[in-house]
Amino acid sequence: MRGTMRTEIVNWDPARGYREEDLNRAAGILRSGGLVAFPTETVYGLGGDGLRPEASRKIYAAKGRPSDNPLILHISERRELDALVAGVPDAAEKLMEAFWPGPMTLIFDKAPVVPYETTGGLDTVAVRMPSHEGARELIHRAGVPVAAPSANTSGRPSPTCAEHVREDLAGKIDMIIDGGSVGIGLESTIIDMTEEVPVILRPGHITEAMIREVISEVRMDPGLAASHPKAPGMKYRHYAPRGTMTVYEGPIERVIARINELAAGLPVDKVGILATDETRDKYPRGQVVSVGSREKRTIEQGLFGALRRFDELGVEFIFSESFFGEDRGEAIMNRLLKAAGQRVEHLPS
Repeated sequence: MRGTMRTEIVNWDPARGYREEDLNRAAGILRSGGLVAFPTETVYGLGGDGLRPEASRKIYAAKGRPSDNPLILHISERRELDALVAGVPDAAEKLMEAFWPGPMTLIFDKAPVVPYETTGGLDTVAVRMPSHEGARELIHRAGVPVAAPSANTSGRPSPTCAEHVREDLAGKIDMIIDGGSVGIGLESTIIDMTEEVPVILRPGHITEAMIREVISEVRMDPGLAASHPKAPGMKYRHYAPRGTMTVYEGPIERVIARINELAAGLPVDKVGILATDETRDKYPRGQVVSVGSREKRTIEQGLFGALRRFDELGVEFIFSESFFGEDRGEAIMNRLLKAAGQRVEHLPS
């Protein structure tokens, strides 16, 4: 249900630069405790002053997000980190030098200035510095660390364009900055630096292999889930379209045959099929949506938009190919399996 607030829409054109008045007005909203949705290189974020408990509470309310689900603080410069954390391990310094600004979030022990409303009640805080120049300039002008989860209703696919944000949050927040489609399309990699051996809590565009090239020791969280999550998306259902979704894993010919077998027994308008550019013509029945190309490695960018497309089509059953082994396959499958509620059927070779 939409709220009654008037949401201002501002258009950004990165090719021409960002208008001073738009940046200053958006920064003023953040400083005064309001909410602004803005593009980053990963997905659109819903920003509020991360040091104001009331701003964090507004974020949770606008998203319908449980208040024990931590928010990520966004900064514009490395020096802004020191006031927010109790200390910076050497391994974190190496990772920041390699990947900041960029799609990497690090978790530290928090400083007292960071309120528990922002950290989901935890003594740790998640921080990242986006590589999107407009996002960093907005944060710089606001003069505060910006708490910014994805700008969507909690549980829905993350927004990769401003229209997704409008669908979910228009009437609930002060401003939406339309900066076009994002570049990456999946949220940042999250690494917990408070453990003796750093732990990847959420895979993303920066892969485990890339991290290992910088620090010798890192491990992947075995369950990527926790009863007391240190990172966004670890406890609650995420990215889910409204239809019931199942992922089919196995040789692609068997996957196509199995999906076609299931689709044949259901009303054509109620079936959604998540395919690729290379396979979309192999499904004669159902509403087929391509997530992108395996050959051109565009699946990462297209995933969330494709999941939202099924809601527009009104399908009740969604059958999806799997993408294990693809470029950024670990990150893609992490989101896809969460969207499917971990429903996966393994087909024999």
